[in-house]
Amino acid sequence: MKYPIYEYIIMAVPILLGIIGGYFVCRHDWKRYGSVYLISGVIGNALCWAFAYMKLYAFPDRPFHGQVIIPLMVMFTWVPYTVVAGIRYSPVKWGWKIPFYWAMVHIAVVSEIALLENTRIFRLTFGWDLWDSYTWWWLFYVFFEWIGGRIVRSSDRKPIRGIQFRYGRWGWLVFHFIVISTVFVYGMYVGKTVWGK
Repeated sequence: MKYPIYEYIIMAVPILLGIIGGYFVCRHDWKRYGSVYLISGVIGNALCWAFAYMKLYAFPDRPFHGQVIIPLMVMFTWVPYTVVAGIRYSPVKWGWKIPFYWAMVHIAVVSEIALLENTRIFRLTFGWDLWDSYTWWWLFYVFFEWIGGRIVRSSDRKPIRGIQFRYGRWGWLVFHFIVISTVFVYGMYVGKTVWGK
């Protein structure tokens, strides 16, 4: 094998989950959800390719992707799945959408940290850091939430009730667990990179 077996597994899991998860969301309206799934995959790949082409970050190991400079299949499966899942389940009011997407962005950034620390799949280069990733994930998800609100009918969405994000509810507990644990991981990473030099 060209790469370690665990890198093949790490690359395969989000691809498979993205396909399966995308199917279960898009089946509620193939035309509308499918359009968002496809558009987000195209735009996500274009952005990822542009940033990699500018050498802001790199993917030294690319299982299943040959000479392509980015993880094309992940960007066409897992990322679009998170987009359509966000559109389907995000709360109606923006005041509650914020913590919903906040948790999603934190998961995305901590996933990058895990890849940085444990694999050669992802590497940051000069001119890019995790704050840039954090900002672009926010822009990406909020943009597609706005797009999705205009493409997907409200009757085909299943928003989490905003009340679930109030103190003591399951949404509140999940949100705080994700944010606090990911902030801890991010703090450990920053401490290691800054003080470890």
